[in-house]
Amino acid sequence: MKRTAVLMLVIGIALFTAVLAWQGFGAVARAMSAVGWLGLAAVTAWHIVPLVIDSHAWRLLFQKPRPPVWRIIWARWIGESVNGLLPVAQIGGDIAKARLLIKRQLPAAQTGATVVVDTTLAAIGQMLFAIAGLLMLVALMARPDLAWAIGIGIAVMLGLLALFYRLQRGGLFVLLARALKKIAGGRHTFDFVGGAGALDTAIGRIYGAPGVVLRGLAWRLVGWFVGIGEVWLALYFLGEPVGLDDALMLEALGQAIRGAAFAIPGALGVQEGGFALLAPLVGLSMETGVAISLVKRVRELAFGVPGLIAWQVAEGRSVSGRARSARPAI
Repeated sequence: MKRTAVLMLVIGIALFTAVLAWQGFGAVARAMSAVGWLGLAAVTAWHIVPLVIDSHAWRLLFQKPRPPVWRIIWARWIGESVNGLLPVAQIGGDIAKARLLIKRQLPAAQTGATVVVDTTLAAIGQMLFAIAGLLMLVALMARPDLAWAIGIGIAVMLGLLALFYRLQRGGLFVLLARALKKIAGGRHTFDFVGGAGALDTAIGRIYGAPGVVLRGLAWRLVGWFVGIGEVWLALYFLGEPVGLDDALMLEALGQAIRGAAFAIPGALGVQEGGFALLAPLVGLSMETGVAISLVKRVRELAFGVPGLIAWQVAEGRSVSGRARSARPAI
């Protein structure tokens, strides 16, 4: 597994370097210098808005009394940092944030269930967001003949999400735990969330309140659309202002491309190549598209590096706390 992660990281670095070389290091550097520190700070600060919105959507899935909102924001920040900067295939951060909350005395099965359902709602929200981007792309290209192909692709993706939902309702994690136990030589993979059976029960309880689930999905979708602001601000400070419709297309399809490359840490190279290809569709140069992606990279580092430090501090306190409790009294 570690070898695969390292291989994916090497591939990502190679792709990243290749895209920069393709567009010209000098041209990309000039585009980035046009953004300036003020632009980078504005894009970084804007990310706080969707972070808070997504945290609110996740918090809704907990049973009352719900955890304090600041704790959920803290856990999501760390989870995003892990997923964004480490080779964990976009799932390590979800495990990390669940563990952090469980160690702070939140119910294990309920916390694990909220993470699973929230991740599912995020995928559905991103799918709807991508559909909006695809529809915008069809309108911009004036190619109605593409609508059929796009429609088939959307139907397939929605079908896969519906299947995943049904599997969750049908005891997915009990079946998964049995398979993983055989692979892992008898180790119980879901012990930290109270066991697979408890996790399935807690997931079923959340889905048993459709009003709460729909509210969570609505807020998740709001979070995706608010994220358009990052692209809009980046292009504004690049001296290439665009309308919200163009920013929507770029962000929606750029995020879809990044999501498809989940196996590569941070979608290195893939995200840059995606924005380079999307930018000309709204009259921008490929170098500007790469610059958009690099602005996003700076934002990820500005949020992610402190997030990883906070994660290590939190884990260190947890370890030292267990050591003190295990120390025999004198």
